Amino acid sequence: MQHETPANAVEAPRSEALDILTLTGVEHRYGRHRAVAGIDLSVRQGEVVCLLGPSGCGKTTLLRIVAGLEVLQAGQVSLDGRSLGRPHVPPERRSVGLAFQEAALFPHLSVLENVTFGLKALPARQRRARAQELLAQLGMADHAASYPHTLSGGQQQRVALARALAPEPGLMLLDEPFSSLDARLRDRIRDDTLHVLKQQGAGALLVTHDPEEAMFMADRIALMRDGHIVQTGTPRQLYCHPVDPFVVTFFGSVNELSGVVSDGHVRTAVGEVAAPGMADGASAQVLVRPEALSVEALDAPPAGHHSHVIMAKLLGRTSLLHICAHGPGRESHLHARVPGVFLPEPGQPVALRLDPSQVFVFPAGAGATHGET
Repeated sequence: MQHETPANAVEAPRSEALDILTLTGVEHRYGRHRAVAGIDLSVRQGEVVCLLGPSGCGKTTLLRIVAGLEVLQAGQVSLDGRSLGRPHVPPERRSVGLAFQEAALFPHLSVLENVTFGLKALPARQRRARAQELLAQLGMADHAASYPHTLSGGQQQRVALARALAPEPGLMLLDEPFSSLDARLRDRIRDDTLHVLKQQGAGALLVTHDPEEAMFMADRIALMRDGHIVQTGTPRQLYCHPVDPFVVTFFGSVNELSGVVSDGHVRTAVGEVAAPGMADGASAQVLVRPEALSVEALDAPPAGHHSHVIMAKLLGRTSLLHICAHGPGRESHLHARVPGVFLPEPGQPVALRLDPSQVFVFPAGAGATHGET
């Protein structure tokens, strides 16, 4: 079942651009395995939508259905109001651009010839001008006469993107196009790709398993699990207003606590947290992001049990603290992530405070979590 963000989440409205891609009730099976289950989704002109989820969740299958590489089995797929499923419209007649993890450039053609390959309907001068414009936007103008084997992986990926964009498709389909690149190069090419997509005004459907990439690239994210969309919304909506524990944990590690609702709250080792909409006496799971914990070193331990540091590790821009947290009648092992260099010694007594915007309460057993605790 697909979930939209709660109505009380404050977000800028979507643009008035028309839907260029519409999926309605799309399903797909491989034998008895249902890879895609009743997907409803749209992409607007100029909008980047990311299909995000773990391996095997159905996101690549869904992209291949849109591309025409898989025959639509059930549901509807429309591009610019034109049905693509029945009869099946082959990929070359769909007016979509395709970019995959492997650049798959033509080795016997130069960079310029690769980009102009799909522009045979245009006069030679226009083909060349269009290719040079895109290569310049992607920082590859100086390599127009080079051949693919002389380029780095990142450069090949830029050329592949230029080739896909050259025919000015209304929709770009990108399947993990940055995953084979090293981290620093990946960040730079993602940034260049996003700028070019926005300059071109094409809608884009991007498949990724990387939540940080989805948050950077996407206007909206559709988070998938087991063939279903769990939640669709802006990056802020999914991160700040998750509808399911799986949504919380997919965007990073969490501390998992438990308790019983009393007077609308759950008592934990780091204080009470609100449990809106849950009945008193109900069992609850409390998910606390490491960055929700504010840690203050104390000069002297308070009387009785107190929270203290077990271990501290510097991770560069942040420090990760392993903490034994003591509350009224409760003890928990928690992780806290704090900015900068903060490396208290083991045993250091600390005071803990919670940022309630980074704490999420669900009924016990709701959903399935993903990631470290």
